Amino acid sequence: MTSLLQTFTIALSLAVSFGGALAQSVVPDAPARGAAQPVLTIVEFGDFECPSCALAFPVVDSLIALHGDEVRLEYRHYPLPMHEHALRAARAAVEAERQGAFWAYHDILFRNGDRLTDADLVGYADSLGLDAGAFADALADGRHAGRVEADRLLGTSLAVTGTPTFFVNGYRIVGIPPVWVLELALEAFRDGRVESRPIEPPRPPEGDGRNDP
Repeated sequence: MTSLLQTFTIALSLAVSFGGALAQSVVPDAPARGAAQPVLTIVEFGDFECPSCALAFPVVDSLIALHGDEVRLEYRHYPLPMHEHALRAARAAVEAERQGAFWAYHDILFRNGDRLTDADLVGYADSLGLDAGAFADALADGRHAGRVEADRLLGTSLAVTGTPTFFVNGYRIVGIPPVWVLELALEAFRDGRVESRPIEPPRPPEGDGRNDP
């Protein structure tokens, strides 16, 4: 057990970059699934057109499937500017959330990250039995732009620069997390051997000269 905990701590320490920690939701109404009172809270900043996010999706999904009574996943939109369709896909996902089908729509988008035109986005809504006309209207008038921008600004305030970025009980992991790291994290937090990190704004490394006269 000790060696497993040491392995987890070393792996997580290597994954954590400088900046603030996010141990819980700080912007209202993030879509979430899993435990209501989790041992492990995973906050993901993602982009539906990001290939790495698509690869991370089944990893986190499997953790929820196995430990849904202990793990909670919150999703935050962080569409990257180099991805042509990511912003509009995020806005469409907000409309899916409004219609009560965020996670079903989320899963379809990550399984079809190379097919995210407006026609595709409306078509996926129709395949789920949602109000496809409302999706078309939302994409046309940008009514959900503010919600997506709020998530993006939150990510920027926490020094998120790429996707996927995860905060696991406040510990930052950039990229695709190995499932064994998440399993060890759950075990370590469950047993009280590792403490969650608090929410705090990003801080520059000591001695960077920013406060020097």
